[in-house]
Amino acid sequence: MRTAFVLVTSLLASACSSTSEQLSIADAAETVGSIEFISPQAQQFIATDAKISIRGKGYRWTEGPVWVEQYGFLLFSDIPNNTIVKYQPNQGTELYLENSGATGLQEGDYGQGSNGLLLDQNGQLVLLQQGDRRVARMDATLDKPKSEFTTLTGEYQGQRLNSPNDAVYHSDGSLYFTDPAYGLNAGIDDQRKELEFQGIYRLSTSGELQLLDNSVNYPNGIALSLDQKTLIVAVSDDKHPRWLAYDVNPDGSISNKRMFYNAKALLGVAGEQGLPDGMVVHSSGNIFATGPGGVWLFSPKGEVLAKIRTERLTANCTLSADERYLFITAHDSLMSVPLL
Repeated sequence: MRTAFVLVTSLLASACSSTSEQLSIADAAETVGSIEFISPQAQQFIATDAKISIRGKGYRWTEGPVWVEQYGFLLFSDIPNNTIVKYQPNQGTELYLENSGATGLQEGDYGQGSNGLLLDQNGQLVLLQQGDRRVARMDATLDKPKSEFTTLTGEYQGQRLNSPNDAVYHSDGSLYFTDPAYGLNAGIDDQRKELEFQGIYRLSTSGELQLLDNSVNYPNGIALSLDQKTLIVAVSDDKHPRWLAYDVNPDGSISNKRMFYNAKALLGVAGEQGLPDGMVVHSSGNIFATGPGGVWLFSPKGEVLAKIRTERLTANCTLSADERYLFITAHDSLMSVPLL
């Protein structure tokens, strides 16, 4: 998931030193895992001696990382704890926001916090809130966070969404997002579930919610290709894990659904634990995508170039603004990998 508009990032880039400079003094608690180079092309992006560093741990389930260049810190969700955590290079992690995704919006909602996080074109924090079952914008500024939100969308045709999960902004300001049922207490059997499907949506700048595909079980991570002509969706289906690709049409709709990468053959294979989940697109067009075993590096055509093996179930990832670091949320931890 690309977490900020290029325009916003470039305007704020001068506000703080590069990530690589900030991380020059290691604050890693430890290093873990390994990196498997499948294609020589991967060595253009990851050094052969690169280490996977733990930058914070002890959480319940980390997700939705977003780099905030304006302030030089990273935010990520700890979903079961209903909090957002801040990581600042050389200062470590600290609580950023409580009640991040379950605010008691409606009676009967449970305490699942925010999942995906991203910045809109104005640099405001947008949250995919599992507990409140909506996409929302934090009303406060990034440097003075408060659990006060404006709903961007929370219903489709009068029925509440399931539990919005991950999202990506198009340059035209529209928001593509997924809505599986993970935030509901009993998944698809939860009596609170109002929709009969799990959807992939587009929210226009005017606030119109368009259902793009209602045929995918467990749609999860979502990303746009560099030219924004292809939408990629991770499918966390434990019977058929895969990544899908769609053409993005001029009107924002999608078509030509097809397989980007089929991971079904890895079910039950030792060392390949986990399912397709979050993604981020590099300026080269390559895609870092969490999946079985850790983080996969894909070419734009779906060729596997490398695997970053985290030794944990791995949920999501994002890039620093200068693309010198990949940040990874993996089960109870926040990790980083230096890039070239």
